[in-house]
Amino acid sequence: MRYFSSIFLMFTLLLLAGCRSNEKEKSPILSRAGEEVEVKYASGLSIVDFGDYMIITVENPWPNADRSFRYLLAEKGANVPHDIKFDERITVPVEKMVVTSTTHIPSLEILKAEEALVGFPGLDYISSEVTRNLIDEGKVKEVGRNEALNTENLLALQPDVVVGFSIDGSNKSFNTLQKSGIPVVFNADWTESSPLGKVEWIKFFGAFFGKMKEANTFFEEVEKSYLEAKELAAQATGSPTVIAGAMYKDQWYLPAGKSWQAQFIKDANAEYLFEDTDGTGSLSLSFEAVLAEATQADFWVGPAQFTSYSEMANASPHYTQFKAYQEKNIHTFSSEKGETGGIIFYELAPMRPDLVLKDLISIFHPQLLPQYETTFYKPLE
Repeated sequence: MRYFSSIFLMFTLLLLAGCRSNEKEKSPILSRAGEEVEVKYASGLSIVDFGDYMIITVENPWPNADRSFRYLLAEKGANVPHDIKFDERITVPVEKMVVTSTTHIPSLEILKAEEALVGFPGLDYISSEVTRNLIDEGKVKEVGRNEALNTENLLALQPDVVVGFSIDGSNKSFNTLQKSGIPVVFNADWTESSPLGKVEWIKFFGAFFGKMKEANTFFEEVEKSYLEAKELAAQATGSPTVIAGAMYKDQWYLPAGKSWQAQFIKDANAEYLFEDTDGTGSLSLSFEAVLAEATQADFWVGPAQFTSYSEMANASPHYTQFKAYQEKNIHTFSSEKGETGGIIFYELAPMRPDLVLKDLISIFHPQLLPQYETTFYKPLE
């Protein structure tokens, strides 16, 4: 009898231990505190690091967006809590990526992750020699246009993630990819109005490739270079007046007063004649309105696609009425192009705002940067 009592006791203990073990397995792993990655200037980005996984939140993915997006970036085997809510889960580090804007290309190259790029919409727009070599080798495939992606090609590539952007959140191609199991994440670098805010989005890509240290180091170097250039510009004794943009049909398109380009002009210690206007995008004004305000502007920068004075005069004789035209003080970024015609400024400038600022300082205040060779802005021919 004592024998059977012992057996029963052992059986009971094992049963209780098994119950406790099962209860432990079923107990949900709850969220734990993470370390927030410092984001100083980018208004639409936040990153929280939990060790073997990260949470990226993208605010303002497009103008006037009514929602944000939350992405879980988890290493293989990561101990991710069950109560975390997210829009997409991506295994990191990413091995195969598709990006949809040329502004994304420099980030991959800076992080030495360009080999992960497998597809892009509109390959001819890419200017970088490094990525063009990959294209020539057949390692980067054409996937259509951003607003009408070739989903068949994308599905064949089977990327780990597609990094997209949206003007209004209505890209049907993204929905198709997501239904097919390919994660799509939004990058909102283009909505930032701060030059340093745009470049800080390299931290977004750093998270996908497990290269946050490299991303932070690069950002800090560019930030230091930009702020030093801004301090140099402040030493100039005068602030020349500046006009920007050009006409398309009957409207003159130019940067709004709180825009990225307007901020460059301000930081270069010059007076943008439309700096008091609202908005972070572009303005659309009549020729008469621009002429009345800016006919005596000292400088004219970024005159749309124009690269020569003759092109401008042929397009519209009205341009010749401006002082900057008459005194040959117009500078363009459209003349510097890649092998297949892509404008280098649109691709690289967001990641190198320090070089953009130095270009403008050398134009507005040449005495501050003697013998400086500009990267983006060149005098009209």
